Amino acid sequence: MPTINLSQIAQHLQSQHTTAQDPEISGVAAIDEAQPGQLSYIEGETFAAQIATTQASALILPMNEALQAAADARQLAWVSVPQPRLAFAQAIALFYQPFKPAPGIHPSAVIDPSVQLGEGVSIGAHVVIQAGVRLGDGVCIHPNVVVYPGVQIGDRSLLHANCVIHERTILGTDCVIHSGACIGAEGFGFVPTAEGWFKMEQSGQVVLEDGVEIGCNSAVDRPAVGETRIRRHTKLDNLVHVAHGCQIGEACAMAAQVGLAGGVKVGNRVILAGQVGIANQVTIGDGAIATAQTGVHRDVEPGAIVSGYPAIPNRLWLKISAVYNRLPDMYQSLREIRRQLK
Repeated sequence: MPTINLSQIAQHLQSQHTTAQDPEISGVAAIDEAQPGQLSYIEGETFAAQIATTQASALILPMNEALQAAADARQLAWVSVPQPRLAFAQAIALFYQPFKPAPGIHPSAVIDPSVQLGEGVSIGAHVVIQAGVRLGDGVCIHPNVVVYPGVQIGDRSLLHANCVIHERTILGTDCVIHSGACIGAEGFGFVPTAEGWFKMEQSGQVVLEDGVEIGCNSAVDRPAVGETRIRRHTKLDNLVHVAHGCQIGEACAMAAQVGLAGGVKVGNRVILAGQVGIANQVTIGDGAIATAQTGVHRDVEPGAIVSGYPAIPNRLWLKISAVYNRLPDMYQSLREIRRQLK
């Protein structure tokens, strides 16, 4: 494994505050697992005690003189930056790059003659690309991917093995679609009749703007008319469902098992924690946060933090949660008071 001097890492991180020590670093690790020769980080004083026990050779620290002094006392090398976690993420990239195959087309791939291929495209084994597809420069498609007709995929986008991109879907530049994800499949559209459910054809499309990332086994559905759109730099975790006609803003983050019903509108920089569910046609304002397992049935104001089912303000939910375990004793007390009043 290659080694990099801490001074070189500090230069890459644009750190202006470092120790005089300049150890060789061979990798990165969590602070409680790091070994000599490795680089780790802490975000703030909450984790200060770990400086005394870590075996790391160097740390990325916040701009905090007390933490720097604690590292000096242990003779640990360090660099100091405003955002240690971000700097650690940047440092990881110095030691690890994910696998990316060389440009070329595997002989087992099935590609319609009408497909337009950009420069430096990589297409893996058993990929199927149907008519009218356009691939930008540097697109990488791993094995067993199926791309339906009329799809557009922007420069440098990455499709991992076994994902499916349905007809007329548009992917911007630098998008990432992970294994098992399904983008642009039919939305759940049926009209009730006396004879049963009449299928409403889903003639719309899905648009993912630049830098969108979709996790494993997630689904983004197309609507009956119009489009489902996810705006630039939004990230979806595994097992997320975005129903037909949803509009999701920029730089949002959705954790595993989030589910959005049809027509939901999500603003910019919204965070939805694990297993959040949002009902039809609800609007979530810019910068709002829904904590884990929240059920959202009505609109959420910009910047609000909501919790619980149905969703209520997070502070109220915390107060209710604190009382919850006391309910049996409170009920017994109430019964006793009622008995005495009688």
